[in-house]
Amino acid sequence: MAGRPESARYIVRRADLLPKPSAAWNDPAWSRAETLTIARFHARGTSSHGGDHTPLTQARLLHDERALAVIFHVEDRYVLARNTAYQSPTHKDSCVEFFVRPRPDRGYFNFEFNALGTPLWYVERPRRPDGSLEQYTEIPADLASTIAVRASLTEPLLQVHPGPLLWTLSYRIPLALLEAFAGPLGPLSGQTWRANFYKCADDSSHPHWGSWADIGERLDFHQPERFGAIVFE
Repeated sequence: MAGRPESARYIVRRADLLPKPSAAWNDPAWSRAETLTIARFHARGTSSHGGDHTPLTQARLLHDERALAVIFHVEDRYVLARNTAYQSPTHKDSCVEFFVRPRPDRGYFNFEFNALGTPLWYVERPRRPDGSLEQYTEIPADLASTIAVRASLTEPLLQVHPGPLLWTLSYRIPLALLEAFAGPLGPLSGQTWRANFYKCADDSSHPHWGSWADIGERLDFHQPERFGAIVFE
């Protein structure tokens, strides 16, 4: 498909035992996982404040056929973490996001976390030209609670923290949650899904918008046609 960044490709290794959400970035449980880097920062952010804040943001994934384990490692500054309620606008805080589309004939999931917690919803179609979402379904809180989450930051940051701050966030997504919306997915090994990974902080003193797969000139994370490939071992 034209415009699709085929060079963005990640292998999700299979593990007999997934890391616990509490496992650190350098824990041996993550040793099999490949590392991807969110390195493409949109000009809207890099043109402000001299482009001096493009935080090193990395992610790793593993699967065991029943669940996906995800961890982000962020070397950040100007961190903001105000939102604590489910489905609150965490993209305004220092935030990491994982958009994934398991099937080409269905919608995609938005897993969006600040350094404290997560709201998430299932997006069925991309944005309208005016920027609004055409159709989406929020994942009920009881179903979202099946995702185990662990954040290294435990207290809100109501004001921007200007100094360096390394934070991590990890979670485990049961395959059953995805299948509740996408339908049966079958064995993961050998499948290729479409996905993208993002780092943003809309309301920080140094706002920025980074992606793994290229999103082009338009600042819009909701572009499934530009998602990269994640391939399950």
